[in-house]
Amino acid sequence: MPGVKRERDDSVGVLTLDEPSSLNAMTPDLLGDLAAAIGEMTGDPEIRALVLTGAGRGFCSGQNLKAAAILGGDIVAGVMRYYWPAFQALRECRVPVVVAVNGVAAGGGFSLAMAGDMIVAARSATFIQVFSRIALVPDLGSTWLLPRLVGRQRALELMLTNEPLSADRAREWGLVRDVFDDAALLDGALALARRLASGPTRALVATRHLIEASEHSGYAEQFRREIETQAEIRRTADALEGRNAFLEKRAARFSGR
Repeated sequence: MPGVKRERDDSVGVLTLDEPSSLNAMTPDLLGDLAAAIGEMTGDPEIRALVLTGAGRGFCSGQNLKAAAILGGDIVAGVMRYYWPAFQALRECRVPVVVAVNGVAAGGGFSLAMAGDMIVAARSATFIQVFSRIALVPDLGSTWLLPRLVGRQRALELMLTNEPLSADRAREWGLVRDVFDDAALLDGALALARRLASGPTRALVATRHLIEASEHSGYAEQFRREIETQAEIRRTADALEGRNAFLEKRAARFSGR
């Protein structure tokens, strides 16, 4: 059945958008299944990182216009009902999320890629905003995420010109962490995810929350928020293990708790 394929690689969950005939174009069904899949995977306490990728020749080609009618006459209500839960699940995921972009990430697919924590890309991957080409504005969080990842000027350049961004240039701009030969993309994504999965999960995710909060905070407010978070995190099992490992001069063995 089309939708999102669920697989597991030890402590890493692998989610694959699996509608390759449309380059995994967004539909309410596809994004609804993605939200469900994230919930199912992260409901397992043994899962400590996720990889999100796409089947076939592309990661996600954006909105499937044939499915737009399902959103209803109130586009705001439709998008918030059918699409927001998947984006929220990625942004608030209890484990780190690595997005492996194969082929095109266009329009809303570009937005979806940015919703994870780190992006890796196939050498053939391209990122394109598309929206102004059809007289629309960027959406699905793109105007919040892209300037924070590449800066205001570069974000505007991509959004106003619709010029495709290659994987190598995306790495130069800081959007992409690593670029792999196409056949090596999933292995590269899994290697990064396994590294994150072996880390102190709660501290990693709390770091993500602090980074996001800092976008709306003053220095003094963020200073205090960091210490409040630290006071909570230092009571975790992983923090105790980290301190013991440091004192015992050995590598820490984190459990994610």
